[in-house]
Amino acid sequence: MEQTKIGSFIAQKRKEKNLTQSQLAAKLGVSDKTVSKWERGKCMPDYSIAEALCAALGITLAELFAGEAKDTESPRTSDEQQMLDMLERVQRLEKQKQVLQAALLVLLGMALLAVSHTVGGTPVQDFLSGALLGIGVGTMLAGVVLAVIRAFAK
Repeated sequence: MEQTKIGSFIAQKRKEKNLTQSQLAAKLGVSDKTVSKWERGKCMPDYSIAEALCAALGITLAELFAGEAKDTESPRTSDEQQMLDMLERVQRLEKQKQVLQAALLVLLGMALLAVSHTVGGTPVQDFLSGALLGIGVGTMLAGVVLAVIRAFAK
């Protein structure tokens, strides 16, 4: 799936329906900024509104994912359900990947904190200990911030 191609297709179909980004967003219950992100290829529509988006634009899921209109017969309903299920799984895996990254950052920060306590004695070693301590705290904070952002993301 090419996000930019899909985004251009969404924009094209929205304009063919004489809808503004705000009007399409209102139909779908999202912000106009979200529609803008889709159209610029910055992100994909969430699986939970993919069907509503297709209905609003008068396209099939296969056309949405291809980023172009298909001349052939539209896929069966079961095929479309499989596409929605696949999109849901991909988005769930992306969320899990971000949570795992946050956990790894916190663990790395804790490891650096532990190592910082084993170094010391001379001025250079004290400096290294302080640097490891600072890097460890920063890494842990980055992990916590990433986890909080993921928790509050839609």
